[in-house]
Amino acid sequence: MRWFFPLLIAAAPAFAETCPAVPDRSAEKAAHYAGLLAATNEQGAAPHNAGLWDIWLDAPDATAQGLLDRGIAARRFGDFLASIAALDRLVDYCPDYAEGYNQRAFTYFLGGRFEQSLADLDRTLAIDPRHIGALSGKGLTLIELGRTDAAQEALKAAVALHPWLTERSLITEAPGTDL
Repeated sequence: MRWFFPLLIAAAPAFAETCPAVPDRSAEKAAHYAGLLAATNEQGAAPHNAGLWDIWLDAPDATAQGLLDRGIAARRFGDFLASIAALDRLVDYCPDYAEGYNQRAFTYFLGGRFEQSLADLDRTLAIDPRHIGALSGKGLTLIELGRTDAAQEALKAAVALHPWLTERSLITEAPGTDL
């Protein structure tokens, strides 16, 4: 049994501290959401969309930011296993940071692991119900799963927040609603 204790240490996360609380940036987000709704075209919406992504991708501390950046970089290089590993560590370290789940959901989606993607998108939305990226990602994931009605609901919710969202083209009208 002497070997058991060192195994526990080796399996522990490399960081001992805990993730700080995610800063409240609701006023900044509200301004960007208002800007999206007020925009008269895609170009007018772009700075507000970028502003939201800047907020979402700003992790609570340097440890979390490093894990997020590693997960995103690995995914860009097509290394989904390394991306998931980094993002797993991120959500373990910062379970209240919505973007950790959202980024892992995106990696799962790209890897064809749609059920896992959907679970992470739901977790993202439980933390941040107005996360446009998670709402549109949920719509796309549900389309892949053949759940069209639920996909339409998610896409409509995303477009209600961001009328110029690219995925708006995927919203279909119910039969018989043409005039």
